[in-house]
Amino acid sequence: MKYPDFFKEIPVIKLYDPLSDILGAIEDGIIEINYSDVVKFAGHSCPTVAGAYLMCFKANDYFSNESKLLERGNIKIIAKGSKENGTNGVVANVAAYIFGVNDESGFGGIGGRMSRKNKLFYDDNLDCDIEFEYNGDSIKMIYNPSVVKQNKDMLPLLQKCIGGTATEDEQSKFKKIWQNRVKDILLNKHKGLIITKKQ
Repeated sequence: MKYPDFFKEIPVIKLYDPLSDILGAIEDGIIEINYSDVVKFAGHSCPTVAGAYLMCFKANDYFSNESKLLERGNIKIIAKGSKENGTNGVVANVAAYIFGVNDESGFGGIGGRMSRKNKLFYDDNLDCDIEFEYNGDSIKMIYNPSVVKQNKDMLPLLQKCIGGTATEDEQSKFKKIWQNRVKDILLNKHKGLIITKKQ
């Protein structure tokens, strides 16, 4: 598989996964999730997926430190709205994948420990896009990709690609424009892109 080169520049999310540790799936339970992992999970790379990754990176950075990594599977995620509306489900599912949790369908744990279920929720009244709760602390985040301007040719080219009328050159141009915006979101620290509210 070949990804855009900028994927390699995106910082990874490092976690401790006790379930992987106890079952010997990953040495010492130390797991690193990178943006390409999330792209494989979501099936695409877009501003929504990029934003979800960035918010998870910031949440992990907030809850972790050099001596103690965040414990994967032991975090509660609350997403705004319902899972059927807009991109709510995409954001929540990316976050749930990164942090190893799920709704009522998740893994129930071993011997009453390391349960992954009932840790992903949706709330119409949430005053942010996503909230993370961990060890009695929480952080809320609002994602505003509109601060990263899009190329004027992007939407016309997208319509042509979807409609099947784009030439090969136009398809290639659209892909570059699309991923360049994703790169801009992920690698350039735009003011107002992600607003955090700490409890």
